[in-house]
Amino acid sequence: MRTSEGVEWALHACLNLAWVEDGHPVPAAALAGHFQLPPAYLNKQLQALVRSGIVSSTSGPRGGFQLARKPQDITVLDVVVAIEGSEEAFRCAEILRDAPDGEMGIDYRNTCVISQVMRKAELAWWKELAGRTLAEVKATVESRFPAVPGQTRHGLLNRRA
Repeated sequence: MRTSEGVEWALHACLNLAWVEDGHPVPAAALAGHFQLPPAYLNKQLQALVRSGIVSSTSGPRGGFQLARKPQDITVLDVVVAIEGSEEAFRCAEILRDAPDGEMGIDYRNTCVISQVMRKAELAWWKELAGRTLAEVKATVESRFPAVPGQTRHGLLNRRA
């Protein structure tokens, strides 16, 4: 299963926003500059997060983006779905129907063992992402790399000027 780099960018943007105090929106250019990403493309990801209610945006000279929900209320799956959509990765084309013993009246999406295995694996992936919150990711980074939150916050807020 492969996700776009936009998912990685969106997850890092959300994590960085979690380290900035409430009431301090961060411009897309500051978030993009932090990782040397193309601002226009990151802004596209940020807009998808806004549409999904994960981040909010404020216009104007002191505007930017901030989390719209608490980190414990945002799952990794929320971010993935905001960027990639919720369409299944595996789509059974029901090729068994055209096999020599295939039958027109059978729904091979539900009876094909390959389809079942692929759907089960995808469900496990989705469950894992749904079970991980931004707060957990944040806490893990903070325990492994204690200086990162402060450095990130300082860097983002100083890029505003």
